[in-house]
Amino acid sequence: MERDENGLIADNSCPNPPFTDGDPGSVSSSNFFLDHVGEVVLTHNSDGLSWKLVDSLHTMYRFTVHVVHNSKTQTSLWIPSVYTFGHKNLEICKTWVNQINASLLMEAKRPKNLLVFVHPKSGKGHGCRIWEAVAPLFSQAKVKTKVIVTERAGHARDILVSITNKDLNLYDGVVAVGGDGFFNEILNSLLLLRHKAPYPPAPGNFMHPVESEWNISVQNVERTVFEPCKHNEDESPLLTGSEDVGPQSQICEQDPEFLFPNEKFRFGIIPAGSTDAIVICTTGARDPVTSALHIILGKRVHLDIAQVVRWKETHASNEEPCVRYAASFAGYGFYGDVITESEKYRWMGPKRYDYAGTKVFLQHRSYEAEVNYLEIEPENSTSGSETDPRVSDSILWCLPRKPGRASCRANCAVCNMKSNEAMVGSPSLARDLQGLRWSKSKGRFLSVGAAIISCRNEKAPDGLVADAHLSDGYLHLILIKECPHPCYLWHLIHLARKGWDPLDFNFVEHHKTPAFTFTSFGKEGVWNVDGELFRAHQLSAQVFRGLVSLFATGPEA
Repeated sequence: MERDENGLIADNSCPNPPFTDGDPGSVSSSNFFLDHVGEVVLTHNSDGLSWKLVDSLHTMYRFTVHVVHNSKTQTSLWIPSVYTFGHKNLEICKTWVNQINASLLMEAKRPKNLLVFVHPKSGKGHGCRIWEAVAPLFSQAKVKTKVIVTERAGHARDILVSITNKDLNLYDGVVAVGGDGFFNEILNSLLLLRHKAPYPPAPGNFMHPVESEWNISVQNVERTVFEPCKHNEDESPLLTGSEDVGPQSQICEQDPEFLFPNEKFRFGIIPAGSTDAIVICTTGARDPVTSALHIILGKRVHLDIAQVVRWKETHASNEEPCVRYAASFAGYGFYGDVITESEKYRWMGPKRYDYAGTKVFLQHRSYEAEVNYLEIEPENSTSGSETDPRVSDSILWCLPRKPGRASCRANCAVCNMKSNEAMVGSPSLARDLQGLRWSKSKGRFLSVGAAIISCRNEKAPDGLVADAHLSDGYLHLILIKECPHPCYLWHLIHLARKGWDPLDFNFVEHHKTPAFTFTSFGKEGVWNVDGELFRAHQLSAQVFRGLVSLFATGPEA
């Protein structure tokens, strides 16, 4: 059959059959739905078969529904779609629109008003372009946004430090368009003023009973120092950062009407950095649209936060404690050396981290230090496995182990298992003091790291610790002991391969703990805290379970 411009359809394969019933000039007509066209009147007469629209599409009333669905090829990737519905009756369309809007208004979890900070130089300098690409999604969802494009280092910090509780309560959350380092600036700006908690034990005090250590006066909080940071335009939780600059800011007293943990207020990240490990760990995808949709739909996942307290910057210094909060990682040794070295090559852009990492690896420096940690689950920790005594020590350095691992996913049973809701946001030290004991590891280390989350990224697809959870109340302490150069290379290769275990070596200690202390035997130490350089000769850290909420669900794959 062929169709001409008037909608006439004729069958060229055979002539029209004669009309045997009734008048040969009789007409047959019925209503049908024609694929890709709509409702039509199909007519058959002596001239052949023809059709016409019941009502021209341009006379119909339409409304549009924006929906979200998962990508067929990548489960964690969310894709927006648009469906347009039409009806010839205007009142019916209005009824449906009003009903849909009313149901959306009843969803209290969806944000109505957000404070958005855009880092224009983050990553490859595409922060503004990324926000412009996702901003229409917020407009379509009728989410109000106050957008601030940062103009200098510490701009977001200055605004958040000075904002009043009354103004902050106008927002359902704050969104960072940038990398992990930029998010860290925003996180610290809010928590340092609005999170009240005692410090973890200082190095040297851990030999006292745990109960007395935890009764440290909350007056310590009054001595919290906000140390401003000049973060890089290329943030990375593992290999980037920059030196602290500027004078220390004076902290004002805040009335207690806006404190963390805060169930109403959430943080959001739209990835625009160099690594974006926090986004990958919490959404499963490094995709600005997916992250924006998590925010718009009001998704929520609790996130552990580590409080890192510096007691001494150098061996001879004597200053007040300095506090920093971390959402992903804190590392010493190799990690601190890389960000220090990378500062010399800022002109190279993001590639300077690969260059600095290679240079530091070739130097193969080790550092003498002492690490003390609270041992919670010694049966799950790895401090060297039992092996056949007939195997030589030189081979043991590179012998792999094969522990079972369960990754954190959306609706994670481990993260959702809370015996007491009041414990959410409290230090893990306070949960169960019975049976805790301090263990010590002393010697020369290539690196000392504490992972709060798995730290998945494109260069480490499974992260540092594949089985780390978003909100289980534990740090993963990773101690890389001094070892032959080829063995350390093999460890780094495992880190870069999906399905391989970088902790699976005899020279790697892995301890699951709520708190640890660190003392360097050198004159000073350089730490990497969420991609920011943090000088500390002596520090301690503790984790707060689910201290903040993020607009995310956890990775779906």
